[in-house]
Amino acid sequence: MGARKGFRLFPRERWRAFRVEKSVRRVLPRSLLGRSLLIVLFPLLITQGIALELYYGNFLGVVSRRLTSSVTAEIVLSLNALERLKNPADKEWFVAQAREQLQLIEIWRPGAKLSRVGSTHVLGPMDDDLVRSLRQAISYPFFISWRHFHHTVRIYIQLPDGVLEIDTPRKRLDMGQIWLFVAWTVGSTLLLFTIAGLFMRNQVRAIRQLALAAEQFGMGRDIGPIRPAGAQEVRKAAVAFNRMQDRITRFVAQRTGVLAGVSHDLRTPLTRLRLSLAMMPREGAVCAEVMTEDLNEMIGDIAEMEHMIDSYLAFARGEGSESVQRVEVQPFLEDVVAAARRANVHVRAVVVEPGLFAHMRPDAMRRALGNLFDNARRHGASVVLSARAVAGGVSIVVDDNGPGIPPERRATVLRAFESGHGGGTGLGLTIARDIVRAHGGEMELESAPEGGLRVRLYLPD
Repeated sequence: MGARKGFRLFPRERWRAFRVEKSVRRVLPRSLLGRSLLIVLFPLLITQGIALELYYGNFLGVVSRRLTSSVTAEIVLSLNALERLKNPADKEWFVAQAREQLQLIEIWRPGAKLSRVGSTHVLGPMDDDLVRSLRQAISYPFFISWRHFHHTVRIYIQLPDGVLEIDTPRKRLDMGQIWLFVAWTVGSTLLLFTIAGLFMRNQVRAIRQLALAAEQFGMGRDIGPIRPAGAQEVRKAAVAFNRMQDRITRFVAQRTGVLAGVSHDLRTPLTRLRLSLAMMPREGAVCAEVMTEDLNEMIGDIAEMEHMIDSYLAFARGEGSESVQRVEVQPFLEDVVAAARRANVHVRAVVVEPGLFAHMRPDAMRRALGNLFDNARRHGASVVLSARAVAGGVSIVVDDNGPGIPPERRATVLRAFESGHGGGTGLGLTIARDIVRAHGGEMELESAPEGGLRVRLYLPD
């Protein structure tokens, strides 16, 4: 029971963690540049926040309390003096002294009443500190206005027989440096984040160039060596990629050269056999007829062997050193169809979007489409060829009305030397698929609308 209980709780916790992780991934940027900038931005914001809190919550609070205590003490002194002095002339003298010495402008309004108490609020701790200090120092109701006057703060104090208005300079209470500090904090954060963004973009650009070069090389396009740039690790990766590209290119070139020699060595004895069979003497009518039939079969076998050798070499050689070109699809397919019709392939229709272009190796794609047409011809089928633009590339579709391929055998027939019921070497579809994959695309086998086989070729831009 304990094991079963643990088994119930653990998947639930794991599922909850998975949901949290999924939610975080949905919010976080997907690019390396975005995530790198977040790594820079978060510590920067935390550091500036800590600095702002230390200044705002500690230094600014202490200074504000000291300033408000000083102003409050002078206001209390004024109240005590005005209450003690009974002579109006003495009161006027004290008010004048307060204006000159204490920078407090006091106006007495007898019989007035306050309509509200408390304080208007501003940025900073000085408003709360002044309210707190006055409440501790005097027992009369008061109201503090911070907004009606730009350079002064007006304090209304309700006395038993009227209201005392006191104007004090705002600079005695307001810490003007807080705006400078906030501006410096925000400005320095934006400046450092911009510099980090420019630096990280240069680093990510080198990684993008390396990824693009690897993708282009995977499509078989000759891009040449890439220039190492960026951080040391990225430069090492670029140098390693250039070395790998050079080794693969040399390997393909050496393999192609060896296969060309093998092709010559294999075709030479076959040519001698064909010549020897053609020059063999034929004696006697009956014997000549029998020998002629046998010789024709032997010559057919030799031709089939040559065709098999060509197929094997084409399968092993791949696309050779042919470069990728930007080809207009409609003239290219019309040329391929014309060659197929000369080889007794029945092509019923060619449907191509006008103005369609694709990046390809023309000779290699002719070989791939030729193999598909040859498969249709051997099965006695006719072909409909179409091409259109799709997202990120071009789709070429070859439909025939032959017997087709059952879905369970479609993966098998794409293997090398897997031949169908129509004969052949079993390399036609394999070569076509490898050629398309060498372009960075894909080949899929489907059911045609007429019940035959549909071969869909995708070539990326």
